[in-house]
Amino acid sequence: MSFDQSDKTNLSRRNALKFGLAAGVGLTVFGMNARIVLADEGQVLKVAHPAFDQDWSPLRGGGRTFRWNSIWWASPMYFDSQGNIKPYVFTSWESADNTVWTFKIDPKAVFSDGSKITSADVKGSWEVASMPNTKSQRADQVLSKVKGYAEIAAGSANELTGVATPDEGTVVVTLAAADPIFFMRLANHIAPITKASQSRGSDGEEIIDWYKPENKPVFSGPFKLTSIDIDAGKITFEPNENFFGPKPKLARIDITSIEDNVTATSLIKSGEFNAHTELVTSTIIQDLGPEFSAGPLIPTSQHFWFNISRAPMDDPKVRQALIMAVDRDGLFKASYPDGPHKKADQILNSVPGADNSGFEPFPYDPAAAKKLLAESSYGGPERLPKILFVGISAPAIQAAAQFIAEQWRQNLGITAVDMKPQQDAYAGPDQNSVQIFRDDVGTRVPDAVSYLTGSIASTSSNAQNKLGGYKNDKVDSALAEAATKAADDPQRVALAQQAQKAFREDWAFIPWYSQAMSRWATKEVKGLEKNLDWQIAEPWNISIG
Repeated sequence: MSFDQSDKTNLSRRNALKFGLAAGVGLTVFGMNARIVLADEGQVLKVAHPAFDQDWSPLRGGGRTFRWNSIWWASPMYFDSQGNIKPYVFTSWESADNTVWTFKIDPKAVFSDGSKITSADVKGSWEVASMPNTKSQRADQVLSKVKGYAEIAAGSANELTGVATPDEGTVVVTLAAADPIFFMRLANHIAPITKASQSRGSDGEEIIDWYKPENKPVFSGPFKLTSIDIDAGKITFEPNENFFGPKPKLARIDITSIEDNVTATSLIKSGEFNAHTELVTSTIIQDLGPEFSAGPLIPTSQHFWFNISRAPMDDPKVRQALIMAVDRDGLFKASYPDGPHKKADQILNSVPGADNSGFEPFPYDPAAAKKLLAESSYGGPERLPKILFVGISAPAIQAAAQFIAEQWRQNLGITAVDMKPQQDAYAGPDQNSVQIFRDDVGTRVPDAVSYLTGSIASTSSNAQNKLGGYKNDKVDSALAEAATKAADDPQRVALAQQAQKAFREDWAFIPWYSQAMSRWATKEVKGLEKNLDWQIAEPWNISIG
């Protein structure tokens, strides 16, 4: 972007932030109408946000602004940072057949104006989140199994026929098919509970800008939005004095847009800010210390997936050789030596069944790997087609992929390796090239079956698009049977473990790491732990040191 001298008089606060900070001018530019809140104001969370987001509606179900949904909106239930489900607006949930579910609303649950949160508000909030024009990224993860959702999603209806409101404190949900873990799917802020008469118009659609202070909205979470200036990239939250949960400890939350990561890092270092929405840099530990990016492991993991339909990955002995030739301890050290993530040996992590799963870690055995490659249909490294990695974008990913390639060179004599950042390189002109996808898999509910169904079941995008149409009947049948079991049935976990062990025998991936959900806050900030949905689990507990 060019900056003309004649533009100075018309410089917006947004551009002041962009130009002034990016140029390292520092605080002088803020005199033009903006200021940074200094640390001596006490209990104020001062957040650097990495973009000038134009839309802060809580109904989008994803994106950067979604990370802050939990501070101003309540959800039916929530998962804490350890993956335990906790009551919130809903105090109880039960089902006799896993198809009809009954939920009770906390009689103390009120909006910020003191009015009751009713079953009609819950139903209306779910319906507006489901409408195609709302453009929620993930409403389907919560509500797709509810009767009537398919019709709303198709644009032919605007009511969830499967949601009944027999009284203002009861919500009864009928699903299109049995789902033993439906209650878990509600424990997030993807479709938060709003006052339906404010967020939803008579046509069923979301009312534009309904959440902005000038429209006098009411809020269900521990904080309320008190000011928003899109142009300045500034948004402020203050405590909701009528919040029905624990009293918030913070006096205020200020979120300021700072697009440049280097600038944001220096402002956090100097104490101008004490948190960030999502700061991903290769030197984050060195710059801001281990506490800044520490956090619990969430059920998400990153791996290198083999496309088993392409040569030479169509030969199981080649796949086994390529995996056994890589020192995976070294792989992790090459990419995340200081954390916050953890080395992975399998797919599952942070869900029941991940520990003592029976999945035997792939061994590092260069001699055996060399022998396997010699025994393969290719006879050795010379006849292998070029091995192409895709999804090799960020510095840590590049370091990992380069480590793997170097291990193959040293231990197997393989030198024909290429890497591309974009996954669409998969559709390249060389049809004989092998593709390895670096990508993540995971689940938004702490359930091994959901995790693996989205990773290795033949119906999953990962199996179809990354693993080259992978299908193992043992995997599919074990996961299908497991999905019918109750959440607390030991067989649910045992069958999922069985499916993962069956997948292991196909030697189809190089395990890399299990993902930590970083705090992105200085050590003075307490209570900012996130949950498995990348959100602050208990925002009322945030305090400053």
